[in-house]
Amino acid sequence: MDPIFLLTIDQSTSGTKALVIDRAGQIVAGSSAGHRQLQPEPGWVEHDPMELYASVLQTARAAMQKAGADPSQLAAVTITNQRETAVLWDRVSGEPVCPAIVWQCRRTAETCRKLKAAGHEAAVRAKTGLLLDPYFSASKWGWMLAEIPEAQQLLGEGRLLAGTVDSWLLWKLSGGQVHATDVTNASRTSLYDIHKLQWDAELCALFGVPPEILPEVKASDVIYGYTNEPKLFDAQVPIAGLIGDSQGALLGQCCLEPGMAKATYGTGTSVLLNAGAQPVEAGGGLVLTPAWALGGRVTYALEAVIRTSGDCIKWVRDNLGLFGSFSEMEGLLAEAPDSEGVYLVPAFTGLGAPHWEPGARAAVTGMTRGTGRAHLIRAALESIAYQVRDAAELLAAESGIALKALHADGGASVNGGLMQFQADLLDLPVFRSGAAELSAMGSAYAGGLAVGFWSSLDEIAALEREGRVYEAGLEAGERERKYRGWQRAVAAVLHSSRAEQEAVAGEVEPGAPGGIRLNPTHTG
Repeated sequence: MDPIFLLTIDQSTSGTKALVIDRAGQIVAGSSAGHRQLQPEPGWVEHDPMELYASVLQTARAAMQKAGADPSQLAAVTITNQRETAVLWDRVSGEPVCPAIVWQCRRTAETCRKLKAAGHEAAVRAKTGLLLDPYFSASKWGWMLAEIPEAQQLLGEGRLLAGTVDSWLLWKLSGGQVHATDVTNASRTSLYDIHKLQWDAELCALFGVPPEILPEVKASDVIYGYTNEPKLFDAQVPIAGLIGDSQGALLGQCCLEPGMAKATYGTGTSVLLNAGAQPVEAGGGLVLTPAWALGGRVTYALEAVIRTSGDCIKWVRDNLGLFGSFSEMEGLLAEAPDSEGVYLVPAFTGLGAPHWEPGARAAVTGMTRGTGRAHLIRAALESIAYQVRDAAELLAAESGIALKALHADGGASVNGGLMQFQADLLDLPVFRSGAAELSAMGSAYAGGLAVGFWSSLDEIAALEREGRVYEAGLEAGERERKYRGWQRAVAAVLHSSRAEQEAVAGEVEPGAPGGIRLNPTHTG
């Protein structure tokens, strides 16, 4: 049968989705499944890699069944993923060595602090475009290798492999035949030189991660291998289009020209600005990252990383029990059209851009005796928009490019009230895509280019898309009054965090604990 579909896997922090996509760029069918968030200690966040893989098989089978699609109709299987989450596994048994350490996890904050104190951040930033922070993968793998005895044993036997979630899924789906990643995911590890486009031996030594356990790095639009997983289907289907979820959303939004920006509203929020074909200096809490590698060329992006956004809504629902369903939440928000000076700073796993303070703790400020649950829910929702404004202002200031609009996607973008408040705060139009699954669409586009499903980015850009525009409508004085209140709340959190660090500073001594090149050539 003629290949008329792509099967796209979107493995995110909170769950897994599988989508069947046709040549018109439309989602024919989809399936989703959640997975557990493991928190064995305060500040630690883990996932079970086998549970992640099981959810991929479950959702992929369900999506194919809903679409009435046969494997012979698939042009490719594509993958987008939560990026910095680190996995170690045994190449012989195919079993993980330990739970995956999620990007949110803060267990290596002290390791990173020591490396900073020893003066290593400048070298890390120059080569990788990243800050020296526990957010990224390298210190997580270093921790596993130092703390998990089985990891050292397997390393000595030549059986240990390391990768981000895309590599783990590629390994499993290919029946253990392919250990690879793409440039976008490699660039989030703190081990990949984004200028030379290869793993860096000095950085690997700094974090204690042997280069030989890392995956081969390829472009985003190549065939990595073929499915070899009877639990999915018997056919051998090309696996292509690996791309990190945030970069996938930038591509999915067709932000193809320098200066175009998007925000993906997920567990955290990533605000990316297309910076063009040449690396630019990232300052002020931004990171420089490859947006994608397509057609033999790398496009770069400046990124502002927000650690906690949509997860804040889950927190007020699950931990505080302030509402049970999203319809109930909407009703409560209608009762409190204003937060009345209440601000929630969701530093549950520290603060990202522009502050990059991993030790910051969450706080609620401005409460009075009249504060009720509706005010707290609104404060949680509005904290997402405030953080995105912080990010947008930082991107504009550091790039010298004035943002003309913001493209929005991700789960929380379906909330119209949030999108309107975002437009009001930015004083800019916000374009919300009609499809919330833009990370998956970006992966589909990259994979489709790899197998000839689409001929060019121009063809992809011409595909019909639906969406909605939110125009700013808040009076300037009111907008700035609200934003100043947010800034005061964040300043209080930062002051508390730094005071705590100063109190313990005397107790800790500072100290320090063959590259694989990008191959942009099509193999299909």
